[in-house]
Amino acid sequence: MKSTNKVQPVFYWAIGILAVIIFSGVIFPNTLESITESIKGFISATFGWYYLIVVTFFVIVSLYLILSTYGNIKLGKPDEKPEYGYLTWFAMLFSAGMGIGLVFFGAAEPLSHFAIQSPTVDEGTTEAAREAMRFVFFHYGVHAWGIYAVIALCIAYFNFRKGKSGLISATLSPIMKTDGIAGKVIDTFALVATVTGIVTSLGLGAVQMNGGLSYLTNLPISFFIQVIIIIIVSMLFLTSAMTGLDKGIRLLSNFNMMLALVLFLFIAIFGGATLYSLDLFTNTIGTYIQTLPELSFRSAPGSPVDREWITNWTLFYWAWWIAWSPFVGTFIARVSRGRTIREFTIAVLIVPSLVGFIWFSLLGGTGILLEAQEIINVASLAEEEMLFSILSTMPFSTIASVLTILLIGVFFITSADSATFVLSMHSTNGSLNPKNRIKFVWGIVLSLTAITLLYSGGLQGVQNMMIIAAFPFSIILLLMVFALMKSLRLEKLKQKAKLRSKE
Repeated sequence: MKSTNKVQPVFYWAIGILAVIIFSGVIFPNTLESITESIKGFISATFGWYYLIVVTFFVIVSLYLILSTYGNIKLGKPDEKPEYGYLTWFAMLFSAGMGIGLVFFGAAEPLSHFAIQSPTVDEGTTEAAREAMRFVFFHYGVHAWGIYAVIALCIAYFNFRKGKSGLISATLSPIMKTDGIAGKVIDTFALVATVTGIVTSLGLGAVQMNGGLSYLTNLPISFFIQVIIIIIVSMLFLTSAMTGLDKGIRLLSNFNMMLALVLFLFIAIFGGATLYSLDLFTNTIGTYIQTLPELSFRSAPGSPVDREWITNWTLFYWAWWIAWSPFVGTFIARVSRGRTIREFTIAVLIVPSLVGFIWFSLLGGTGILLEAQEIINVASLAEEEMLFSILSTMPFSTIASVLTILLIGVFFITSADSATFVLSMHSTNGSLNPKNRIKFVWGIVLSLTAITLLYSGGLQGVQNMMIIAAFPFSIILLLMVFALMKSLRLEKLKQKAKLRSKE
């Protein structure tokens, strides 16, 4: 199936669904927040076990593909070379995959687990620090990247090796007819899930930038300030989106990785907790690997408090990664042509996880040490202010805080920029070069949806909508994996038959 720049019906279907959400949020904000909260509560209470099993299954599939003979298959024609070098490739996939979350939760999550509500032990203790980092590694490790790896593999394999379109529905062609109404429904689900995943990140970014400005200038943390931030950043990412993949996104991805490195080195030099963070990293890697099976299936039956913690953290993350996966998977697939399945899966599964572990160990370790020494007081801070509180204890703190706000802004731009490309690609039958007007429309829709959900229910309202959209898409993900394994098996059988015929 050849891609085309022609706008497909799924574009109008998805825009229609999102328009209903936007108008409902503007006219009946309290009602929308109440409905989404009820649906989210039902999904979390009834299908929490399902999320734990399905996400762990994706990790197992990824590991199997690395170890199996399927790993030699190239995502493209046998003689194709990768389009991007390793450093640029890694920067692009990492910026799209985790950007704002790493900055927002880099200090906030470890500190929350250590000082506010520990998942398993008493708060403020040495054991609480270890447990905090173990669960952070769990949330940002191979489970998150396993989701991204399987969907990206499916898209890249069927698009570049089998000549299918780059649509989500095209990956299901081995098991169902996808050129009819069923395929359009699947692609519409993918578009809506992508939007909800992205606006969660945009909401986090706007809230944290507001928190940083508030910490520096005493500006209030308010919906109005967050709207202004979203409007300004939207203008910037729309400008970037018009320049294309090889200019805007590639250059900004490299730039924000450099900014992240500068912030990391600043905290390592001036934070006073580098050795402690290295010890914490080393210890946590061991306990993470040792207890990964236990963590993967921890559902806490019979303990309402623990169950609530799992819902608020683990299930929230699993739903977020699933909602993000159409966007991240499509984007990673787009920049990974020419890699083998083994090379691709190792890079996507292992490398970003390790970099994330190092990042969290330094930011989280520094925050935990400062909290333990009573230099900062986490209980008095909002999540979006925690990182800025840590920076305030260091020399040149104002410069570092401005750099952090800039980093969040650039991550904001690259995430939204990449998202407009992916959404436009799925709206035009998998076109690798969608028209700018489609990108512009999607950019406006992303901004309006983020503003509406922040208005109707704050950041919690954004998260509720994302968890709801992730559930049906997780079923599509399972079908995609089944279709991929079936196609890989058939390809290997054909290869063996061809070799036997030559003998």
